[in-house]
Amino acid sequence: MLVKVAILFAAGTNCDSETAYAFELAGAKTDLIHINELKTKRKSLADYAILAIPGGFTYGDYIAAGKILATELKFSLKEDIMRFITDGKLIIGICNGFQVLVKAGILPGNNGYLSDPTATLDANDSNRYEDRWVYLKNIKGNRCIFTKGIEELLYFPVAHAEGKFIPKDETTLRQLKRNGQIVLCYVDEKGRKAGYPYNPNGSIENIAGICDLTGRVFGLMPHPERFLHQQLHPHWHRKSKINPQGQLIFKNAVSYVQRN
Repeated sequence: MLVKVAILFAAGTNCDSETAYAFELAGAKTDLIHINELKTKRKSLADYAILAIPGGFTYGDYIAAGKILATELKFSLKEDIMRFITDGKLIIGICNGFQVLVKAGILPGNNGYLSDPTATLDANDSNRYEDRWVYLKNIKGNRCIFTKGIEELLYFPVAHAEGKFIPKDETTLRQLKRNGQIVLCYVDEKGRKAGYPYNPNGSIENIAGICDLTGRVFGLMPHPERFLHQQLHPHWHRKSKINPQGQLIFKNAVSYVQRN
């Protein structure tokens, strides 16, 4: 079965090619689709099984990171997005894409999709752009189909200035924990929660990635598409064997569509 992936981009997106390559490496066919092509109906999300919103700085991150693209999804493509989700298809938002999903009210999705946001991604506590590799823990028992069977301790790069995950209130945070929607957390090299610099942005509960209740909509701040080959790891020349962990996230998505 040929799995088709829509790689959404707008002015300021800059990780679209890498994200497309990641899915192609996993065996999918990808199309780069500008937001205006969906708004004018020249292309349709209905033709795709996976929607990927890559990293970058859409519309220069004016107002707030991802806010303008989030508004376009919410008010110009609401019916298309809702149909895509209810049809059981997959969505992944990476970095700026995660910001878009959260600010559009697509994630966490506990109060319905494209509703008023129940979380946000705010400026890093360091008040600076954080661009480096971080350790992550794949939280045991989470619902996310993208991270099934992946190692517990991961190592991915981050590159953002507004990555601090903040839930609306304690009730929202409790729901995320109880429902297995917290997928990834920032940790130290031994897998323990730790503060800065291990937590690069000050995220509440060290949250680096979440999913919706179905596990089919996934957002994360780190960049798995930047770790698809051993040679991309910063220590590859010091170790004989390194597992390119980013590959597995995209392979899981493609395999899920093929099975379902």
